[in-house]
Amino acid sequence: MAAELPFVVRDEAEIPEELRLRHRFLDLRRPRVRKNIELRSRVVARLRELLGQRGFLEVQTPILTASSPEGARDFLVPSRLQHGKFYALPQAPQLFKQLLMIGGFERYFQIAPCFRDEDARADRSPGEFYQLDLELAFVEQDDVFALIEPVLHTIFGEFGSFRAEPPPYPRISHRNALLRYGSDKPDLRNPLTFEDVTARLCAPGGAPVADPELLVRALLVPGGAERSRRWFAALRELVRGHAAELSWLLPDKRAQGFLHAALEAVHGELALAAGATSKDAVLLLHAPLAARAAGQLRTHVAAELGLANEAAYRFCWVVDFPMYERDPTTGAIVFSHNPFSMPQGGELALAGDPLAVTAYQYDIVCNGIELSSGALRNHRPELLLRAFEIAGYTAGDVEARFGGLLRALRCGAPPHGGLAPGLDRMLMLLANEPNLREVTPFPLTQSAQDLLLGAPSAVRPEQLAELGLRVVDHA
Repeated sequence: MAAELPFVVRDEAEIPEELRLRHRFLDLRRPRVRKNIELRSRVVARLRELLGQRGFLEVQTPILTASSPEGARDFLVPSRLQHGKFYALPQAPQLFKQLLMIGGFERYFQIAPCFRDEDARADRSPGEFYQLDLELAFVEQDDVFALIEPVLHTIFGEFGSFRAEPPPYPRISHRNALLRYGSDKPDLRNPLTFEDVTARLCAPGGAPVADPELLVRALLVPGGAERSRRWFAALRELVRGHAAELSWLLPDKRAQGFLHAALEAVHGELALAAGATSKDAVLLLHAPLAARAAGQLRTHVAAELGLANEAAYRFCWVVDFPMYERDPTTGAIVFSHNPFSMPQGGELALAGDPLAVTAYQYDIVCNGIELSSGALRNHRPELLLRAFEIAGYTAGDVEARFGGLLRALRCGAPPHGGLAPGLDRMLMLLANEPNLREVTPFPLTQSAQDLLLGAPSAVRPEQLAELGLRVVDHA
């Protein structure tokens, strides 16, 4: 006889998440959850079909590998046979897929498990996730885009909850994404965009902006002239929470906000430049290029005014990522993103200002969610060593950490590149779910715990002894 169930298995029941995950085997019976898991199976099967039609070969790469600087913490696995040494679970099959290109497998893919010890959020699972990992040889950036765009359009067209905008997808430079949308993951369903008006405030008659590191960006608010003073004041407090300032222009009225004096001289010019009518308002944000305030303001205003088209899938490419950035703590030059990306301009670019170097790196974004990062790879060993040298790595450092890749590149490597759309994120968008856990069969909690099977857990002393380890109490 079956035991009494801890909750009623029906979709409309409100069940605490902890209870659901502790009894996930019951939660899987709920129609909504089952529908999402079935969707996952159909999408994976269709992806395999589409890529097989395009000449891709599915290859499984190792799970036990070496630690590499992918930007997140590794999950480490101690070696029993070599005490004091560790494997790492792969953050991505980055090096292996490059080795496959060098080995003559010119079109590779896999539904790859990836492991990163990072905090959870709605669009990121703690611990493990799956991605559609792709790599192609003898390609340029346009070839990668032309390959993946119809695949994504087919998947979102066949399985999605909304209409998928057809390719080709817009391309936005990383700098322009930050400048015009306030985010390197722009949501194009939101029609609002910023314009840089910093120079206009430095024009004759306008007071100069004091800090050259800051920008003044104008955001046209349709119908904003009808909004109350309290509404604008609330927006100012919103951006101040992100260390920014806000002014606003109302047609035929005085400028208001912290740039009051500077704006009086150029009020009409700014309003005209922004395309404002007598019913509109213009917000002027004073903040650094990469400030969170810009993206938060744009999203908040669009939500308040109901401007975003929620029932659509809007894709874009963010391109021309900076190769390097300055570490805010140490001031050192460090890699901004993937260190294996090909620098635009090659040796000539690396001979100049590192902060001016852009990489052949790109993100595919859908509805403000980054589906994938990708890049053309630096397949030239001497250029790769120079790129790492600028970021503070000696040749010996690179040889010690990536010797296998360098040996392969020195034997001759084709130009190659790829990307890896996150399967879980795709499914979250396709199912119109707010959280990745709703499309994952056995998810972890936000604190990376498996409540069903009790992981992570303590292990027996004899297991630790075999590995040459002991647990240190940090309490």
